[in-house]
Amino acid sequence: MDIPFLEKQLKALADKNRLIILSCLKSGEVCVCDLVEVLGLSQPAVSQQLKKLEQAEIVTSRKVATWKHYRIVDEPSPVLQAALSQLENKSVYHYEPCY
Repeated sequence: MDIPFLEKQLKALADKNRLIILSCLKSGEVCVCDLVEVLGLSQPAVSQQLKKLEQAEIVTSRKVATWKHYRIVDEPSPVLQAALSQLENKSVYHYEPCY
């Protein structure tokens, strides 16, 4: 693993909200609308956190109607695997359908 990539991933992991997001994504794909409810942040603030995770190649997304759904990448790096192994699965409640 090259140092710039490792640095990018470690910086992305060094945030409480992003770690909570990853806890939610351990169980599978989650809509950004549900992450807004879990984190208690605005949709733009959650999207900014997800963008940092996506830029660090930690999560990937797909668009469903007007919302994006996120999941952890298919082949996580050893650093990401180690971090994920330390996080508990956080349940994401679906408050209302988002599409």
